[in-house]
Amino acid sequence: MRTQSDPKPFSSIQFKRRMRAITGSLIVATGLMAAKFYSYHLTHSSAVLSDALESIINVVAAAFAMVSIWMAAQPPDPEHPYGHGKIEYFSAGFEGALIILAAIGIFKTGIDQLMFPHPLANLNAGLLVLVVASAVNLGLGIILIRIGNRVQSLTLVADGKHVLTDVYTSGGVVAGLILVQWTGWMWLDGSIACLVGVNILLTGTRLVGQSFSALMDASDPMLLDRITQLIKTHRHPHWIDIHQLRAWRSGNFVHIDLHLVLPRQYQIDEAHADAKVLEQMLIDHFDGNAGVLVHIDPCQEDDCPVCRKYRCEQRKKPFNNTRAWDRESLTANKSDGLASPPEKTAPDTEEKGNGDV
Repeated sequence: MRTQSDPKPFSSIQFKRRMRAITGSLIVATGLMAAKFYSYHLTHSSAVLSDALESIINVVAAAFAMVSIWMAAQPPDPEHPYGHGKIEYFSAGFEGALIILAAIGIFKTGIDQLMFPHPLANLNAGLLVLVVASAVNLGLGIILIRIGNRVQSLTLVADGKHVLTDVYTSGGVVAGLILVQWTGWMWLDGSIACLVGVNILLTGTRLVGQSFSALMDASDPMLLDRITQLIKTHRHPHWIDIHQLRAWRSGNFVHIDLHLVLPRQYQIDEAHADAKVLEQMLIDHFDGNAGVLVHIDPCQEDDCPVCRKYRCEQRKKPFNNTRAWDRESLTANKSDGLASPPEKTAPDTEEKGNGDV
């Protein structure tokens, strides 16, 4: 028997927080892009141009992220019964791909300056613009990552990391231009631009990798540990075992499915009631942003050693241990025979604590 919660509408509070954050990111990114191109106009530095080119990507990525957050907030419909949350992973991957393209453009500009260096003008004014822009970007990036983690938005976290990458880029450019000013070595301008390109290339590659993993529903050990601990803490005595636990995120929404082993003499309504208790516990834990699918399995003879229903008339084997409920045992297929080492427990002690179910 299966029971599943209906996906609840996206939290309006979280949606407003996400939209405020990404709107602020778009506005700030647009202003900083203009400032950096003005700095390039003053200095004609390849390093500054590389920083300005990355700012274009910031603006485009923030606009795309805004659209993806709006789409992710839309409720499930007949064509998308599991909601639209995965659009955020497309957004993160798209942003990573744009970062990689920006790195390629930066390499071209840097190599040109490295091979054919030219004097730089108005360095002091250009440096001042970059320092102010870096300070603003630093604050924005930290805020975006904090809000993204709080509302479980990969899009905001990705945008925040991209903004912080821009800070590292600007910091490297500022340091390089200071060296150019001190030494007069104009080729340093191109070298720094290439180093900046390497840094953001790595960042873009990581973002694409994270997006790909999320789209492929890769295992999330931290999420599984969180669910395992919750189930273990609130375990009912007549929940004989749980196996094949699966969990994955779709934007802000968490999908969970598992197999719950119950006494085989249970009536349908009794089994359904237990499944609903487990389901509601998980949904409440994720503030309503979870869909839970519980498959009910009747107990078998091999389950007797871990069953706490001591005076069960169907018992074929004595109770001799309590299987440790951890991520390894709860996620294993029962047919695999995988389980954590048993925790020895005296039957009479357990019986006094839990009684006959």
